[in-house]
Amino acid sequence: MNPIERGLRAVDGLQQRHRAPAVVVGVVRKYGDDRGGLLAALITYYGFVALIPLLLLLSTVLGFVLHGHPGAQRSVLNSALADFPIIGDQLRQNVHSLQGSGLALAIGGFGLLYGALGITQVLQHAMAEVWNVPGVQRPGYWPRLGRGLLLLVVLGGGLVLGTAAASLVGTALGGVPARVGGLLVSALLNTALCLLCFRVLTPREVTTRALWPGCLVAGPLFTALQAFGSLLVTHELRHATQVYGFFATVIGLLSWLYLAAQITVYAAEANVVLARRLWPRSLLQPPLTAADEEVLSSVARQEERRPEQRVEVRFGKEKEAEGKEAEEEDGDDGSGAEADRPRAP
Repeated sequence: MNPIERGLRAVDGLQQRHRAPAVVVGVVRKYGDDRGGLLAALITYYGFVALIPLLLLLSTVLGFVLHGHPGAQRSVLNSALADFPIIGDQLRQNVHSLQGSGLALAIGGFGLLYGALGITQVLQHAMAEVWNVPGVQRPGYWPRLGRGLLLLVVLGGGLVLGTAAASLVGTALGGVPARVGGLLVSALLNTALCLLCFRVLTPREVTTRALWPGCLVAGPLFTALQAFGSLLVTHELRHATQVYGFFATVIGLLSWLYLAAQITVYAAEANVVLARRLWPRSLLQPPLTAADEEVLSSVARQEERRPEQRVEVRFGKEKEAEGKEAEEEDGDDGSGAEADRPRAP
């Protein structure tokens, strides 16, 4: 064993013996095992595609629900657009409610709803992957569609509630206290909204209590992303604008959405690791820990697509592997001796 490997194994043993670093390593390893980066990229793409239909649908629904209250309509819509860095002003100028006859309005609204439901399907897929739900146990199209509609209702209700809370804080306080109070209220509302969304997206077998840890982390992180996301994106685009021009704005929005998607996936991974006690994980293999074997087994069993299909996972023990290597080495030596031995006439 070389000095570098010896040092890495010492670090590996240290993190396995202490819970806090072991949990962090477990979450990061689980994120990698589930291809969390690809899931986040998928959420980012569908979120970007669904952005305009969602905003148009929101504006249309507000036109019906808050008919005769244009000030309230603008407040809710501006609250939604304020979360998007860089392009919030452009969206505010171009997003409007649908107009026309009853049939045309119904067709247009159905089209917007269909376009917006794509992100809800991807989020359900991501949660099923994170919780390693076998394909045969995943819900069909209509249950997924129902969950998607429920998720849109939850998000819309959270937006309205957040707007009302922000207005209340701004009215009761002023200056710096209003800013700090607004951030605290936003963190609480984002945590509650995250919990409700996870409850809709996560399999029923998972208890609500198991969803709390990731939401307690994701809620404040979403607030920080909303508050400082524009500063981060502006900094990243300071030089990119000279190269990409207008498309730098799109790149900035995609970067912001990808950060939000990563927060979502990591929060879900943290819930799984804590609920199933998937730690400690090994940094260097072999040997595999019990948590390593459980995660790899769960990932393999996801491939079950039919009720009559069974996926079994077996792990060879390290001693058995060493014994086989020793037998192979002995066999190689024996064959060499036979080759060197003179043949009988």
